[in-house]
Amino acid sequence: MRQCVYTMQVTGQATPGGPDGSVLAIVATAPGWTVLADVGAATSTSDWGCSKPGEAVFASELTLTGATSYQEVGTITFSPGHCLRFATIGSGYVGPGPGPADRHGAALWRVDGGDGQFAGAGGLITAQIVVDAALTVTGYHLGVLVVP
Repeated sequence: MRQCVYTMQVTGQATPGGPDGSVLAIVATAPGWTVLADVGAATSTSDWGCSKPGEAVFASELTLTGATSYQEVGTITFSPGHCLRFATIGSGYVGPGPGPADRHGAALWRVDGGDGQFAGAGGLITAQIVVDAALTVTGYHLGVLVVP
């Protein structure tokens, strides 16, 4: 098993759905470098994973479950054929954001496997999200994955 650590910022758009608008379909991409690192006891390298900016695609369904809570499921595709599947552990928190109409939230995601180099992956991702009045989404991820 290998440990993979990554950080990423994504930006994109949320589209409301559901009968009351409480479900958001989010699609976002990484506007900058995505960093993947294989960390071992003797060495730390970054010789696998995403190598180009803008390559990673984030897609999720975020369901507001209360005034300050949400659950989310989705995928992160780092390059064609190499993706992670995730789901919220418990509930995420959402509250007021930096601007008057913004919302700011945070959640802990469980990695539920993936495809390609992430087949059989596990681990955790911490995620923060800011959504503005136009439903523009900015997300920040820190993932510590265990990959066979």
